[in-house]
Amino acid sequence: MKVPFIDLQKQYVSIQSEIDLAIEEIVKNGNFTFGDSISTFEKSFARFCGTRYAKGVASGTAALHLVLLALGIRQGDEVITVPNSFIATADAILYTGATPVFVDIDPVTYTMDPLALESVITPRTKAILVVHLYGHAADMDAIQHVADKYGLVVIEDACQAHGTEYKGKHVGRFGAVAAFSFYPSKNLGAYGEAGCAVTDRAVVAQKIEMLRNHGQKKKYYHEIIGYNYLMDSIHAAILSVKLRYLRQWVAARRKHAALYNTLLSGIDDVTCPFEASFTKHSYHLYVMRVPCRIRDSLRDYLRKNGIDTGIHYPIPIHLQRSYEFFHIKRGSYPLTERYADELISLPMFPELTEEQVRFVVEKIRTFFL
Repeated sequence: MKVPFIDLQKQYVSIQSEIDLAIEEIVKNGNFTFGDSISTFEKSFARFCGTRYAKGVASGTAALHLVLLALGIRQGDEVITVPNSFIATADAILYTGATPVFVDIDPVTYTMDPLALESVITPRTKAILVVHLYGHAADMDAIQHVADKYGLVVIEDACQAHGTEYKGKHVGRFGAVAAFSFYPSKNLGAYGEAGCAVTDRAVVAQKIEMLRNHGQKKKYYHEIIGYNYLMDSIHAAILSVKLRYLRQWVAARRKHAALYNTLLSGIDDVTCPFEASFTKHSYHLYVMRVPCRIRDSLRDYLRKNGIDTGIHYPIPIHLQRSYEFFHIKRGSYPLTERYADELISLPMFPELTEEQVRFVVEKIRTFFL
């Protein structure tokens, strides 16, 4: 049996007629960049997140960049985040001229450890960029408590958290502003690069709207330096179709995760993903831990048996070659570094079948015999 890590083709086939019609309408009307499909999607996604505004942009990285700029983050500032994330989280901070300051992660949720925050706050700290990693929400109340104490703004990197809930409400509404990615493999994915920023703050939304379109409110009248970060109409139309299925797809992911958890229980060397009481995990990824000495051999064994897996992320951000100029030594963030050698992501997508999940676990159990 072949079990892919993700099967985007299978998802497309399940909604093909709706997707094809949405794309056809854009091609026929010719509004490829400023069509009504963008504002339609923005309104729907804002409603889904429970925010007043949503602004579609070119990618999740663009969303992160613009939300930082819109909040006034600039050269000389410091923004606290985690080294256990995709590198775009920290890169976006650097794009503004600010400096990313890292804190280690919680040992069971893999998200930002609120207890580590106060030790790195300085007079230059302006914001905390929280990552809802793999679809698990960070502890927003604890983080916000620290932010309020020091007058800091909280930003949500929700690029992996479409449909994730924190205390019964979708993430994206707990910080001043949140960034989402619609990369094709995400819980809500376009057919290429796209992203979105959501917020309740009118001034922030207006600033993002200008920044994404060369700093203009009116065509050819440029008030600030901006960027070409617009979302394409075709992506917006596709996302509007797929948004209608997001709750259903998240429910399917959670069902697969529950089955994985049940079937993997009792294997001493396997640590299944944890779900804190304050969150409803959306399982963008199903990430388990195994001892570092056997992870690569387990991946090879599964691959030979037709099962694709992933590693998220093999090298923490602070140890990447592009971040060598920070001179951060190995050992600075021990949990992040340890888990980078132990984490392995199993196949996870809504259309995964029970038979495939059972086959994956059967092979894992056979490996450990």
